[in-house]
Amino acid sequence: MNTPIHHPLEPLTAEEIQLAVKLLKDAGKVTPTTRFVSVSLKEPDKAFVHNFDNAPGGRLAAFGREAFAVLFDNATNSCFETAVSLTDRRLLSHQHIPGVQPTMTVDEQVECEQVVLASPEFKAALKKQYGIDDTALVMVDIWSAGNYGSEEDRTRRLARPLCFLRTDPTDNGYAKPIEGLRPVVDLNTMKVIRVEEYGHWPLPPQPGNYAADRVGPMRTDIKPLDITQPAGPTFEVEGNVVRWQKWSFVVGFNAREGLTLNHLRYEDNGRKRSVLYRGSLSEMVVPYGDPAPQQARKNAFDAGEYGLGYCANSLELGCDCLGLIQYFDGHLCTSRGEPLTIKNAVCMHEEDFGILWKHTDRRLPERPEVRRSRRLVLSSIATVENYEYGFFWYLYQDGNIQFEIKLTGILSLGALHPGEKSPYGSMIAPQLYAPYHQHFFNMRLDVDLDGTANSVYQIDVVPDKLGPENPFENAFTAQPRRLETEKDARASLNLESARTWKIVNPNVKNAVGEPVGYKFFPGDNCFPYASKNAWWRKRAGFVDHHVWVTPYREEERHAAGDYPNQSQPGDGLIRWTEADRKLANTDVVFWYTFGHTHLPRPEDYPVMPTAYIGFMLKPNGFFKENPANDVPPSAKKSAGKSACCSG
Repeated sequence: MNTPIHHPLEPLTAEEIQLAVKLLKDAGKVTPTTRFVSVSLKEPDKAFVHNFDNAPGGRLAAFGREAFAVLFDNATNSCFETAVSLTDRRLLSHQHIPGVQPTMTVDEQVECEQVVLASPEFKAALKKQYGIDDTALVMVDIWSAGNYGSEEDRTRRLARPLCFLRTDPTDNGYAKPIEGLRPVVDLNTMKVIRVEEYGHWPLPPQPGNYAADRVGPMRTDIKPLDITQPAGPTFEVEGNVVRWQKWSFVVGFNAREGLTLNHLRYEDNGRKRSVLYRGSLSEMVVPYGDPAPQQARKNAFDAGEYGLGYCANSLELGCDCLGLIQYFDGHLCTSRGEPLTIKNAVCMHEEDFGILWKHTDRRLPERPEVRRSRRLVLSSIATVENYEYGFFWYLYQDGNIQFEIKLTGILSLGALHPGEKSPYGSMIAPQLYAPYHQHFFNMRLDVDLDGTANSVYQIDVVPDKLGPENPFENAFTAQPRRLETEKDARASLNLESARTWKIVNPNVKNAVGEPVGYKFFPGDNCFPYASKNAWWRKRAGFVDHHVWVTPYREEERHAAGDYPNQSQPGDGLIRWTEADRKLANTDVVFWYTFGHTHLPRPEDYPVMPTAYIGFMLKPNGFFKENPANDVPPSAKKSAGKSACCSG
């Protein structure tokens, strides 16, 4: 290989992906109708990775590399999972996975639009409803067909696109939804099998442009804001291996999950302590709350149906990222096995984050102690048709780990008749409304605190009972409860008890004799409003609870199952946890479901200002004391002189 590999969890290089494609073709596993859904790293055994830096004489000198591929044959409507050894250049396994539909590929999305635009049935319906002969200005967004219990859903690979009309080639087509027409496409034959017609709605009259060259005068009162690091960045990068401050980790990237954080460790007094083995967005779903037949089937599983890695943007300096930037490319392949590299798919930089800590002793007012907080930012942004999702990991000098999702992009809109309003959405422009909807995300956090044998506690704050032992009626305590089994661990947020969760290693004690631990702090969240009998919710059982805990299993990676596209109900977390496996003092995985209920407003149009949701992991007894106590003072700048922000 031309590209050196520095760590066994580094994602596949472009050369490795092409080698995997060649090996599969040479093994006769690829036909003219086979699509490569994904080719990604088949991760080595966890014990091997944990010992990687501890080998005699330093890192292990050599290690094998394997690739895992999902293939789909359009001719036979068949999915296959395949593994190859890149080191030995041989096929390891090839297994047919019956009755599933894998992720829709980028090529299929492009081909689907072309097929709809060329379809005589669609052209006839467009002419009938809107008097339009030319489809050149029609936008076709591929949307998954879902599964609503029909036999057709189980026997065909389907898409059910949404269509819009531009007034010119660079117009915002989303401002003019073609509300009454829904083509249905068989992606195996790449043909429109029917066009669903729900009536006629006139096109909304107003444009909704947002591009700088199509909007009115720009603001002129914004002065430049430059971020410079003349001495260079604090981080060090070797391939996808990063060292920053006392943190070290591997930047991961793959077709389905996009950005992942791997083998995250913190150096404490010369010892690299394991914290998070693997952090990834396991699945997401966006259900809409409008029961109208043309809207009701909108509930996209964006990770499993579209692939967040394939949807990743090529990030640009000064626009998506500001400062001294390190980029990481995302290496993938097309559905025909051709190289596909997303340049700058991941951005990494440092940024100032205000005060890290401060104290002024009033007896020593001339000697205040204050430290600036600096955090490391890793980000990737995915465009899934109309919506943008920014995925941000933040690492802090005090051992905190934060994950944040930034939601922006364009609302999925519907048309109304003049004077009509919908109880299931917000009017945002004349004859244009945005249906109410929710976004649910599930994070898979494989936490390994000082080793793999961990336990999880649910902690609720409760007031003491009134009585002689609580004479001032002010007492309250934090009550931890160890989660013994998977069903016991299923839980949701509780604002009244300030509920949090703590992951500990009961086998490693801290300076005060208690198990070392990290605490999980949830951020904004919500509950689903659809009934548990709603078909999307049957397939997205992970939304039933905010928190799930499972024993580690390599194959359990995705909260709604491996293949949510047109899936049957009951897969993923809802199925796995029925086994009610034991959790205490074992290798556990913490799963967190968090959501955003979006009741759109006119200010969300034509493009939506960013909304933020996420969570944080904070050390809780993991360190002897504040691990950021050794952060040096910053230079204090005042009129004509500099000093230190310290006595």
